[in-house]
Amino acid sequence: MRYTVSICENYMFQRLYRSSRSEVTPLVAVYYRRNSMKLNRLGITASKKIGGAVQRNRARRIIKEAYRLTEPELKKGFDIVVVARKKAVCAKMWDMKKSLMQIFERSSLLLKNG
Repeated sequence: MRYTVSICENYMFQRLYRSSRSEVTPLVAVYYRRNSMKLNRLGITASKKIGGAVQRNRARRIIKEAYRLTEPELKKGFDIVVVARKKAVCAKMWDMKKSLMQIFERSSLLLKNG
């Protein structure tokens, strides 16, 4: 991903859960807040509630690919955590992309066209 780095530290995830805005769809929940950088930071999580390791990894791969496709249209300077929900396991990648785009439109994270 060109304008995004990964969030790896637990304290960053916890900070976003506590003090950020959130949007929810049936496939994912997204927590976001502004950072002071010129790039986005992305974290993807999937709990054991959604299934075993194979299902969790599939959900994370689908979310990562959907984010990669929407990344050029996003504003820069945000911390974003995407949490997979139960329905994400059986979702197609295009459904995930549509779900992320809905959230990004509602949260005004998309760049304005024109």
